[in-house]
Amino acid sequence: MNEPTGRRTRVAVVFGGRSSEHAISCVTAGSVLKALDRDRYEVIPIGIAPDGRWVLEADDPDRHAIKGPDQLPSVDADRAPVTLTRTGSGAGLVVSEPAAPPRELGGVDVVFPLLHGAWGEDGTIQGMFEMAGVRYVGAGVLASAVGMDKAYLKVVLAAAGLPVLPSTIVTEREWAEEPASVRERVAALGYPAFVKPARGGSSIGIGKAHTADELDAAIEGALRHDPKVLVEVSAEGAREVECGVLETLDGGVETTVPAEIRITGDHEFYDFEAKYLPEEATELDVPADVPEETAAEVRALAERAFRAVGCEGLARVDFFLMPDGSLVVNELNTMPGFTPLSMFPRMWAASGLDYPALVDRLVSLALQRGTGLR
Repeated sequence: MNEPTGRRTRVAVVFGGRSSEHAISCVTAGSVLKALDRDRYEVIPIGIAPDGRWVLEADDPDRHAIKGPDQLPSVDADRAPVTLTRTGSGAGLVVSEPAAPPRELGGVDVVFPLLHGAWGEDGTIQGMFEMAGVRYVGAGVLASAVGMDKAYLKVVLAAAGLPVLPSTIVTEREWAEEPASVRERVAALGYPAFVKPARGGSSIGIGKAHTADELDAAIEGALRHDPKVLVEVSAEGAREVECGVLETLDGGVETTVPAEIRITGDHEFYDFEAKYLPEEATELDVPADVPEETAAEVRALAERAFRAVGCEGLARVDFFLMPDGSLVVNELNTMPGFTPLSMFPRMWAASGLDYPALVDRLVSLALQRGTGLR
């Protein structure tokens, strides 16, 4: 389907959600709302409150910004409820307000889901859009689910011959019933080790166990965010390098120049505060200061990872550049952040595609792609 003619394209921007990354999703939405060209797009902001309610949110990018460490944005659950409905020609939106009959907002050409974490980035909302027959930005159901689950992502990447770090999975039940077995498996991996919610993001709930004495607290901290935890070898001495991947309108794939994140101050790793709070906690090198052959390998591996997972639209692939010069795939994000501090738009800007053009490309790709099997 091509972009609608004779009128502005109707874009529903969906953000917030039920995951621990609710605030970051709101910040991302604020940036995208600001970037969408209102001469080309009719924008409908839809917020999903932490309790799961869908509401017609304010079209006010500044309201969705981080004001400080204790002033994170959130969807206003008291706003008018909104429902996505299936129509004969696709999908439409209906608003329900007190003491008033339901009000139709009309059809939706494309949804831009800016949800991070579970119940949004993990294939759940993508499945709903598929059922509703509405086009949407980004990866489909399976790729979204695989990208969200760090354990299954490693399985898929390793099966495709891509390098990953050794790891083990710990479930809430196993930790409660067989903690000694878990400690033995982690000891076999070696310390230090990173402990992560398997289906989390934005570095929320991640801990580093330098010794066995720190393992229990790290696992329990991660389990507060996810009943499934990934424990993996720490890439000691490695540099953190990222690469953006974007589909082209003719079905090809483009990659960005690699970028490097360097942690400063008191942050031992790229945690939530280093990512989203004062920028002086990190130094971002775009492009990364790496040899040409390393940059070329990063870009080639990023494209391979994108295709191995079956991504569509966009992805950000994160790597560890090890002290010996080898590369290891750390993670793949099917809906990377679009905040002012986010690496994905910065890498594309450094590669010749500015923020508004990037947003336009993603909407055009979604309009071009149908729903269903493909």
